[in-house]
Amino acid sequence: MIRARNPLFLGVAALGLGAALPAFAADGDCETGSASGRSPIMSLRIDNDLFAQRDEGYSSGVQLSMVSPNLKDYTNDPCLPAFARWLNGHLARVQPQGFDEQNMVVKISQGIYTPADRQRSDLITDDRPYAGVLMVNLGYNARRGDYLRTTQFGVGIVGRHAYGEQTQDFIHSFTRSPRFQGWNNQLKDELLLSVLHERSQRLAFHPIGRGRLQWDAISHWGGAIGNYQTHANGGFELRIGRDLPNDFGSSPVRPAGDNTAPSSQGLASTWSWHAFLATDAKLVLRDITLDGNTFRDSPSVDKKPVVGEAALGLATTVGAWKVALARYFRTREFDGQELRPSYG
Repeated sequence: MIRARNPLFLGVAALGLGAALPAFAADGDCETGSASGRSPIMSLRIDNDLFAQRDEGYSSGVQLSMVSPNLKDYTNDPCLPAFARWLNGHLARVQPQGFDEQNMVVKISQGIYTPADRQRSDLITDDRPYAGVLMVNLGYNARRGDYLRTTQFGVGIVGRHAYGEQTQDFIHSFTRSPRFQGWNNQLKDELLLSVLHERSQRLAFHPIGRGRLQWDAISHWGGAIGNYQTHANGGFELRIGRDLPNDFGSSPVRPAGDNTAPSSQGLASTWSWHAFLATDAKLVLRDITLDGNTFRDSPSVDKKPVVGEAALGLATTVGAWKVALARYFRTREFDGQELRPSYG
């Protein structure tokens, strides 16, 4: 779990977070006025197919996210400044109400997609097109007992001004890898809009013996709609380890997977760890990185309607810090794809 990139993208991320940070900065006495009295949770995630000794398909990604402390409500809690309370006042119809815990989420992310042949500079018609995607998401978490619901609203851009080429060139110059030569054929600039909703349930939680080992099972289901991605998905996660966190999964890359509500039990005071197996099946109606631009002619491939993914990972937590490492295996996403996607 983590993500970062070149100075250009980091500059964009800094601007995005500069706008996002006030959403979780307290105007008043947040420690005594909030429902939780805790600080926001920040997460940095890095994806790369170098972990699978690849350099194609979903090549790399970076995401920085922030989850607020648990809020009394979205319009009056002193952990939110006046601007965030004003914004939430205009979004009251889409906000969850009457839950045990509720949070705001802000994310900024970039993803890079390339064909397999890095040397060709001409248009490749039988492999996925070059694409960079830059997104900012605002969302709400709501928890009641063993249930969590997550709703996110995203806006972003695909194309040249998502700076996928510059980011990849910087990474390859740092790793001394050859550059991809076909970025002149990337998707055209297009505004992206997305709405995502996902629900999770902690189905089981059991101790193992009389020690501190435990296991649990978590299901999830939901979907997204928009010109970026339109899909329905569902899956589960199994975890086993010492002092499992009281949350809704450890897989970092599921759309709502890194936005679990802060644990109602607070931060772990001692070292804990767990292994996890996560799966997700997706019915794909649209994916702009495969289907191409919505309103303009662009490269595209014939995507497969159903895509499955599985992950094996290990997470460890000490106090306020958590690190998760995972390896992902995905079924083929389009007709003619030679290798099954894999990344870490």
